[in-house]
Amino acid sequence: MILREATQADYSQLITIWEASVRATHDFLPDSEIAALKPLILEQYFDAVSLTCSVTESGDIVGFCGVLDGNIEMLFVSPASMGKGIGKALTQHAIARQQATRVDVNEQNPAALGFYQGIGFVVTGRSELDGQGNPYPLLHLQLTTA
Repeated sequence: MILREATQADYSQLITIWEASVRATHDFLPDSEIAALKPLILEQYFDAVSLTCSVTESGDIVGFCGVLDGNIEMLFVSPASMGKGIGKALTQHAIARQQATRVDVNEQNPAALGFYQGIGFVVTGRSELDGQGNPYPLLHLQLTTA
């Protein structure tokens, strides 16, 4: 597995991974919400963060992580590659190289919460609404160990 900085040329692959991952892990989101988020992710959010992608030896992108101001804003792994250490490698890279110490997790995504807790994040707060103002509560996590 190779970690490298993502470029705009990667965006079409990243958005495909994002959608597949969201559909596999965010079963609480209706199709209409995913459809509304997709152009925002592609046209605004990718450019707003420092993106690192995980690439196989054959050159296929299998996951990515976006960090902004010490906050992991996005971490998505293709469903076929989940459970293989890609998310952990991307998160550890974000912590070590991008000084990431915070992340928000949808409360309805207990697998993500467990994933981050396993790395050393703890819940420090909760918001009733997500970043778009929708009723999908967020848990705010802070890294306690490095």
